Amino acid sequence: MIVHNLKIFLQNVRKNSLILNTILETQHHFDIILIQEPPWSEICKIPCSTNCNGEPLRGTCYHPNWATFARSSSSTDDFPRVITYINICFSSLHFLLRKDIFDHRNICLISFFNNCICYYILNVYSDSLHSALKYLKDTEVNINNVLLMTGDFNIRDSLWDLSFPFHASISDDLIIIADSFNLALSSLTNPGPTRFSDTAGESNSVIDLMFLQHGSEELDNHSILPEWHLSSDHVPLIIDIPILEETIQTSKLAIPPNSEQETEFIKNVISNFSKLDISNIENINELDRIVNQLSIIVKQMWFKNAKKSRSSKHSKQWWSESCRNALSTYRLERNRKNWKSFKLAVKNAK
Repeated sequence: MIVHNLKIFLQNVRKNSLILNTILETQHHFDIILIQEPPWSEICKIPCSTNCNGEPLRGTCYHPNWATFARSSSSTDDFPRVITYINICFSSLHFLLRKDIFDHRNICLISFFNNCICYYILNVYSDSLHSALKYLKDTEVNINNVLLMTGDFNIRDSLWDLSFPFHASISDDLIIIADSFNLALSSLTNPGPTRFSDTAGESNSVIDLMFLQHGSEELDNHSILPEWHLSSDHVPLIIDIPILEETIQTSKLAIPPNSEQETEFIKNVISNFSKLDISNIENINELDRIVNQLSIIVKQMWFKNAKKSRSSKHSKQWWSESCRNALSTYRLERNRKNWKSFKLAVKNAK
């Protein structure tokens, strides 16, 4: 497959594992998923010399079709608040978590190679103290080719929210940081709030932002999906980021074990092996010739019987028709009863 852009999905999931699991299961047509405020919970107990009950091992949502990039932490007070998921079909682009450049729980810098050039994507969560922005401002780095800086910046400002009449001083720091990476603020193609307030009397706001390469034709090309925020107060943002043309291998030839194709492959190989004349192997050259013929036979029979399959580790999808219907019902009515029904449908499907 020839790739001309990367499809990116962004959302603050508000520490909700059901939302994140649903995104990973259903948004497989995206290439990169950027998450803020991911859930962290106990996965299991691990042996410990000082605790007979074992120490809790904590983690977040995992999916076999997505490679997970997050800063590791040994403390519950320091779990990362940003995570990046990369579709495993794009492993040939050599994505890396660049903790050597930015090491902060609220920042996830990912690098990848496209036509031998290193590019960067920056996923940010700015808390109420704006610690990520202060860190970025105080950390002197010189990196080029940042394609995107995005996330939940928790800043209301008239610069990007026409319903808000004031300017915040922290916004100047954000613009300075973006400018240092040669980035400019992107505008929504379908303007609207990116966060819905659940506090009475508090208005909805625009605090989830995207900054793209300065001068890019794509500066007005990111959108929001208001119907997809589920129980999170933040809506997803989506964008296609153009890259240099790259050929990505998204499928592979395979023969399923214990299949008719495997039986036929073995049968064909044995049949062709038996037809080889091996009665006159008198020197190394003759032996090499026979070995090469054996190799050619195996290769030919492989291509004859193998079938194309999509590059995926996902052996069985749990997402069912009942999950899809329950989710559609919740989107239509958006009440607690329907959300519980959706949770139950997912639990039964898994």
